[in-house]
Amino acid sequence: MRKRNESVTVEHERAAAAPAPLDKGCSLRHSLRLPAAAADTGMKRPLGRRYGLWFRLRKLIIWLLGVYIAIPFLVKLCPAIQAKLVFLNFVRVPYFIDLKRPQDQGLNHTCNYYLQPEEDITIGVWHTVPAALWKNARGKDQLWFEDALGSSHPVILYLHGNAGTRGGDHRVELYKVLSSLGYHVVTFDYRGWGDSIGSPSERGMTYDALHVFDWIKARSGDNPVYIWGHSLGTGVATNLVRRLCERETPPDALILESPFTNIREEARSHPFSVIYRYFPGFDWFFLDPITTSGIKFANDENVKYISCSLLILHAEDDPVVPFHLGKKLYNIAATSRSFRDYKVQFVPFHTDLGYRHKYIYRSPELPRILREFLGKSEHEHHH
Repeated sequence: MRKRNESVTVEHERAAAAPAPLDKGCSLRHSLRLPAAAADTGMKRPLGRRYGLWFRLRKLIIWLLGVYIAIPFLVKLCPAIQAKLVFLNFVRVPYFIDLKRPQDQGLNHTCNYYLQPEEDITIGVWHTVPAALWKNARGKDQLWFEDALGSSHPVILYLHGNAGTRGGDHRVELYKVLSSLGYHVVTFDYRGWGDSIGSPSERGMTYDALHVFDWIKARSGDNPVYIWGHSLGTGVATNLVRRLCERETPPDALILESPFTNIREEARSHPFSVIYRYFPGFDWFFLDPITTSGIKFANDENVKYISCSLLILHAEDDPVVPFHLGKKLYNIAATSRSFRDYKVQFVPFHTDLGYRHKYIYRSPELPRILREFLGKSEHEHHH
């Protein structure tokens, strides 16, 4: 009996250790396959994720490449696009300022005018009086400011660059500096900029500048009138001064801050052109449309016909108009016969100073530079 019980126990243990029959243990069969299926799914998910990410990245790269190739053809077909990029008159910074109220920018001794160079063209003008007249200027009307131009103080006509308005921060700071040094400062927005009415063009900008110059001369008597151009405004300035010299009414001096040689060389050197600079046919795609739009701003040609003292200011770390273009323009002017009897000076500002494209007004040396240069110009004017 004991042996029988032992044999039953052994058989029971063997039965418990034996695997279940495959035909009756369907659920067990599935449970045995589960780990393998889970492993397959776990491997497929990362692979699927990686494939999906690569597919999206490839689509993005193809799309960007298509846009990159399409832009040159778009610019070539629509030269007006390049003109917009040269002028940038649609960029109004700072945005929320009332140009009728220069006092909101800290210019309590400034009057806002509107002049009409041509029919259907109106340009907004700011006139800042010298420091000696600050107290008297408060609360005065336009007629008082116009009469003040006849006081014994020199006048600077300031021609700003592209983008922004006459109320741009760095421009306002320069007006303050020049006013504190004893100058009247007259500046304006070209047609199509700020609150000035009209469409921008090189011819129109030059004509606006000529109109304001003549308006100043009609009120300033024998006081010296200097023309100061910055960046794109240097192109307007040399256009204007060349025309004034041709009609034998030159200004007393020309000051060019961050100038270029001509608009084609400037466009080629501009940081925006970096990604296309080595694109096949770069000149044909990007530079020829500028010329087609009638935009040249040929400073390098204009200086050959200018007969007045010339001062060039340029920062070595200028990222917009490369320093070498300003230096090249100086070399052309210095060897030109038209400047034979006039002073031509180039003043560089070291990279460590950090003046870049539009902060030369911060230089503590600027008052001395202007005093020495314009003092010389005034001497030439009177003799």
